[in-house]
Amino acid sequence: MQHRKFGRIRKCQPSGRYQAAYTAPDGRLYKAERTFAAREDAEGWLTDRRREIDRELWSPPATTEQKKTAKQKSVKFGDYAEKWLETRTVKGRPLRRRSREGYEDLLGAHVYPTFKNKAVRDITMESVDRWYAKLAPNAPTTRARTYSLFKSIMETARKRDRLIEVNPCEIVGGGSTERKSKTRPATYAEIDTIVSEMPEHLSAMVVLATWCAMRDGELIELRRSDINIFDRVERGEDGSETKVREGVIHIRRGATRVKGGWEIGPPKSEAGIRDVTIPPHVLPAIEAHLASEYVGAAKDSLLFPPQRGETDVDGNPVRLQPSTLYRHYYKARSAAKRPDLRFHDLRHTGATLYAQTGATLAELMDRVGHSTPAAAMRYQHAAQGRDAKLAAAMSQLVHIPDRPGREAR
Repeated sequence: MQHRKFGRIRKCQPSGRYQAAYTAPDGRLYKAERTFAAREDAEGWLTDRRREIDRELWSPPATTEQKKTAKQKSVKFGDYAEKWLETRTVKGRPLRRRSREGYEDLLGAHVYPTFKNKAVRDITMESVDRWYAKLAPNAPTTRARTYSLFKSIMETARKRDRLIEVNPCEIVGGGSTERKSKTRPATYAEIDTIVSEMPEHLSAMVVLATWCAMRDGELIELRRSDINIFDRVERGEDGSETKVREGVIHIRRGATRVKGGWEIGPPKSEAGIRDVTIPPHVLPAIEAHLASEYVGAAKDSLLFPPQRGETDVDGNPVRLQPSTLYRHYYKARSAAKRPDLRFHDLRHTGATLYAQTGATLAELMDRVGHSTPAAAMRYQHAAQGRDAKLAAAMSQLVHIPDRPGREAR
């Protein structure tokens, strides 16, 4: 340590670098934020501080907390949202590419025009309210999804990164929307009509979507090796043996359409990895499809490839385009007089039929691949649509004497 008229310089060991410090007008000792390779550099730093004091330009250096606060104030929403998308996880998994692309589209179209270059700390409840009042007025679903995304990002800024103290997104019901109509499951006759009206190479796709409650992405990626059909022997009380044909689908992957191609990966959640038993009455249709010319003999052959069966430059099979599937499906549902029935509603139909058999909530969750009871409960509620008939049946349990002047109670 060498003392000087103003400040002091100390040589650090074992690095050999120099540390400078000085006593300020407020009586406190301040050290340079960095060390210096040469003594002359440390002296130059002290000279600058002395000049600031002599000219009354000196002010106390910002504390670590003050610097942190200043940095937080400068974080723009656009930069923070981009970081949020990069680090966001759902149940321990990074965002799927399609989900991220969807979020980027919502932000770019509806949030960034107002908030991209605004500091996160400067976004107020009033500015959010004004923005929301003009947000996608004719698209309630987009409006709800955009607001929910914005609120989630701001909540992370509050709870995890401490950029703000209060989340400015406090609009009651802003992230929810009422469905214009409830999904009406297809009847047996409507299902049969749709199956018969589909092209031969896609009819089994409708069968599996309905009776095995599969998602379209799971069906597009389904391969021959994922289907296991076998004979099981049942023994009767009299000792007789009967062969029973059974089939199981092992759902392990799904295909998701993304910008520029496909993303192949596990189902939406761990619960989506499941084994689904094929109902016996549709098993012959699946066996016939497997034996048809549309499915290759190799184990990894797609069950529902494009009719031409072409491959890409790497020799991988080209997957069925959703636009092709929907073009045929829309014609088939029109023939069934169900223009309201989306392809995904076939899965809803199958889940509802399964619930009507008396399946427990756990069994229903396992079959459709839901990880939360709330999602599966929708199908149980749909299965309870026979409420009027059941209520009428309750009245049959009560015998009311036919007496003049007596009212039924």
